[in-house]
Amino acid sequence: MPTAGISRLGATPTSGGTHFAVWSRNAARIDLCLFDKTGSKELRRLPLTRDGDVHSLTLADAEAGTRYGLRADGVYSPEHGLWFDPSKLLVDPYAIELDRPFRHDPRLTVFGEETADLVPKAIVTETRAVKVKPPLFQPGELIYEVAVKPFTILHPDIAEKKRGTVAALAEPPVIDHLKRLGVSAVELMPIVAWIDERHLPPLGLHNGWGYNPIAPMALDPRLVPGGVKELRKTVETLHKAGIGVILDLVFNHSGESDRLGTTLSMRGLDNLIYYRHATDRPGELINDTGCGNTIACDHPMVRDLILASLRHFVLNAGVDGFRFDLASILGRDMSGFRRDAALFAAIAADPVLGDRILIAEPWDTGPGGYQLGNFPEPFLEWNDRARDDIRRYWRGDRHAIGALATALAGSSDTFSRWGETATRSVNFIAAHDGFTLTDLASYARKHNEANGEENRDGHNENYSWNNGAEGPIADPEIAAARRADAMALIGTLFASRGTIMLTAGDEGGRSQGGNNNAYAQDNAVTWLDWAKLDPKLVDHTAALSTMRRRFDVFAGTEFLTGKGDVAWLRLDGQPMRLEDWEHPATDNFVMLLATGDLERRRATRLAVVINRGHAPHPLQLPTSLDGAWRDALSEAAAPAFAAPRSVSFFVEIF
Repeated sequence: MPTAGISRLGATPTSGGTHFAVWSRNAARIDLCLFDKTGSKELRRLPLTRDGDVHSLTLADAEAGTRYGLRADGVYSPEHGLWFDPSKLLVDPYAIELDRPFRHDPRLTVFGEETADLVPKAIVTETRAVKVKPPLFQPGELIYEVAVKPFTILHPDIAEKKRGTVAALAEPPVIDHLKRLGVSAVELMPIVAWIDERHLPPLGLHNGWGYNPIAPMALDPRLVPGGVKELRKTVETLHKAGIGVILDLVFNHSGESDRLGTTLSMRGLDNLIYYRHATDRPGELINDTGCGNTIACDHPMVRDLILASLRHFVLNAGVDGFRFDLASILGRDMSGFRRDAALFAAIAADPVLGDRILIAEPWDTGPGGYQLGNFPEPFLEWNDRARDDIRRYWRGDRHAIGALATALAGSSDTFSRWGETATRSVNFIAAHDGFTLTDLASYARKHNEANGEENRDGHNENYSWNNGAEGPIADPEIAAARRADAMALIGTLFASRGTIMLTAGDEGGRSQGGNNNAYAQDNAVTWLDWAKLDPKLVDHTAALSTMRRRFDVFAGTEFLTGKGDVAWLRLDGQPMRLEDWEHPATDNFVMLLATGDLERRRATRLAVVINRGHAPHPLQLPTSLDGAWRDALSEAAAPAFAAPRSVSFFVEIF
């Protein structure tokens, strides 16, 4: 039976049958359509009874497994924001399971065209509540961003029928890899049902990322063929291994797109309510997302849908938290972004959601959309400013040393403006969107030709470099330089204060051939080839992760202040001076951290030595009377020179 407290809307099995309830203010009539077990034949069409803005019906003979859809009738006048068209079969926004994936077809956009043969049917689903436990993941730990299909589709040790699915994440080879890397939580890129953008099918391309959703609770049958039960079992298995699960959700827009887009669900039920429109121009959809529409997250009924979705994934699958795509939209009303938005307050006050991990992508494309540092606690935030500062430093930009140190210390310039003393930064070098970590050091410019948009799409400025040649090359010196840069970038990430995030495959040199907008490459461009992972890079990443867990300085999230917690030194062991920070050619420094050594159970010092120069540099670490410096990864004695293009960690042993 459904868990109490999710929502009064949707299809709810009860002792007296299934209760169907839909919300619409502007529809004149809503019909419930029941289908056979194949979802191909409509068996009955029944009018829902209206009570205020809720349209409902209880059917005694609609047991679990019943396929259904909705049709809404009323005025069709897109220039007035009204899209009612009873020829369009609509998916219940509160649907929990669908019988097939969405696929784009021009008929979905044409008034009067019947679409029942195209649209997935919702399935009446009985869910089973889990025992909700506190999140396994804690701020400051390692998140591993995973696109489910690309991550598992080529794994040689997973049964072929499971490859590309959420169930594959629970397989021993995957869990062994995650544990070796010290992953605290996997962050699953969208796994709810989505549709291709309309320009992709004519190009022979498909959206492989899922950031174009239709039904926010219904898991996509391609990725989760076993529905919420499959997700629940995978979460349980990962939890047993000590790994949390964070879902990447999209509540900023839907795949119904702009005025030329499809009518599949919310548009057909009540376009004026679910989407944001220009003031006094109801036919004009506001596009603060760059995706054609913007969901009106400040409306109470949209808020109900979002909260119901979040509660569903916690109560029925046990997930640890959520990452929100283009999250500034969640805090918007018609006046702009509000840190005290009602949706944020409702999540914080909710007894199910109040302790979950919440992560914001703190921007959108609309006016005032860049809101890094402005989300309320306890939101963690993707820190693209730190990302770019780290990239610029390693690219060799001048005047980059101060910004790098600020990022390593927790980005207090960004996250202290509301009086906070701890960072909420999620630090990352690369993510699904943009270059892979290895491509940063292999391509000076993007190469998105395969996307069919003449390389116009994707960011033009990636702060990347190619080490002397663009793309694949057999030169061993260039290959070695690229590996060294990848190691240095990962080392910088693991040295930073706050939560850190690594995208799947970056630990082993994954490449997308310079494509920095590979959302439409559901093919070998994005699929992880496990046989090609660089074992030395994987070993290095695993060693860094072990080191990070060894020293408790990395578990803290308070800003580093220089008051006994950190000292900034030159490589000769002397304190950094103002002229060192300001000199445009300063290439290196030491971050000397006070820390507990959990392996030896005592206080000590950890020296993070950063040298972006292309030559070794003399190194002199400050010594204590009875202490000696050892490499924190290999236990070797500290060398006399800092290696070129490197981040090294040395612990003082007594």
